[in-house]
Order: sequence, then C-alpha cells, then structure tokens
Amino acid sequence: MRFRLLFAALLAGALAVLAAAPTRAEDEDRIAVAVGAFDVFDDFTAGEMRVEYRWGRPLAWRLRPFVGVMGTADAAAYGYFGLGLDLGLSERVALTPNVAAGLYGDGSGKDLGHAVEFRSGLELSYRLDDGTRLGAAFHHTSNASLGDRNPGAESLVLTYSIPIARARGR
Repeated sequence: MRFRLLFAALLAGALAVLAAAPTRAEDEDRIAVAVGAFDVFDDFTAGEMRVEYRWGRPLAWRLRPFVGVMGTADAAAYGYFGLGLDLGLSERVALTPNVAAGLYGDGSGKDLGHAVEFRSGLELSYRLDDGTRLGAAFHHTSNASLGDRNPGAESLVLTYSIPIARARGR
C-alpha cells in the first residue's frame, strides 16, 4: 500500500511538471532495450529483459505510443502496447510516465493471476550527445483485479534507447 501511494505521488508530480517544463521535440522513432529485475519486492525476483519500439511522433498532447516484449529468467513473458509522455526536465533529462496493457504468461515464474496485465511506471533518462538515451525505469504490473488473485509485480531496469536512423547508420 505504501508503495502504491509513493507511485501515485511521483506520477502526480510528473504531471505537474508537464504544465511548467517544455520538452525537446524528439520526433525520431526509437528502439529501447532494458535489463534489470522483475518482482523486486517479493520472493519471485528474476532477471528481466525487454525490447520496445517507441514512436517519435506524438499522437496528441505529447503522448507517444510504444510496443514491447518482456521476458524473465523464469521464462515469464509479457507482450504489451502503451503510451508514454516525455516530460522535459532539462535540455538533456526527461521523465516519462507511461502505461501499457498486454498479455502475460508466467512460465515457471510468478503467477500474476490473469493473462491480461496492465503496467504503469516512470522512466528517468539522460540524452547523450549522440541522441541516444540512458535511463532507469520502475514499473508496476497488475491485472487490475480481473482475476481472483492480483498479486502484482514491480520491475526495476536500466534502459538504453537509440534513434532508428542512428541504428541504420544515417
């Protein structure tokens, strides 16, 4: 419960920054990779890796879509799509609250109580001189009480994103 209150406070703060801080326009599509830990506050902690495709052009009001896949060392898998909101804290630093929905399979890892899972979180990233970003992200994944059980899980990962044009050598 404490954890959810902290997350809600961080998200509210991020949205407050939205009104005050301009963001750099980064209209390039990106590939992001992340590695870290899944279920960091429980007994089922496992290594996590994810790959995301992030659209650069906002749909509306700086909301940018993304799609991704996540896997754990316990063979759990999660395919998802969502929206992120880049909030420019400075010329190089961005805070990105994001939400996603998708399908989860527990493999031999933690049973989250339902195949449909929702993810919400924050990513704090730093833009390097070459346009890539290095950051850290924290996410909560839950089935929003769709199932009889809703234990949820938290992830803490390091992220690296690269503009598609740079990945292609342009």
